[in-house]
Amino acid sequence: MTIEIVFAYAFLINIISFAYMYVDKQRAIKGQWRVPERKFFILAIIGGSAGIFLGMKQFRHKTKHLSFKVGIPLIFLLQFVLISYHYL
Repeated sequence: MTIEIVFAYAFLINIISFAYMYVDKQRAIKGQWRVPERKFFILAIIGGSAGIFLGMKQFRHKTKHLSFKVGIPLIFLLQFVLISYHYL
């Protein structure tokens, strides 16, 4: 797989992940049905950890959850190390 495809995929999945954080925050404000936390972790694991993390900071969403405060950065770090090892 070429580096261009990896970057295109990473960009797209992180935009989607960021958007999910926004939608969930809006639903939380309105008291509506919420996005399951499991879905956020799945998105992070498949490459959207940066989008989830940026969404947490931008929208002040899920920032009190220890699983998010620790888990999302940990997933991001692991992905960064694996991609760096593979491509560098």
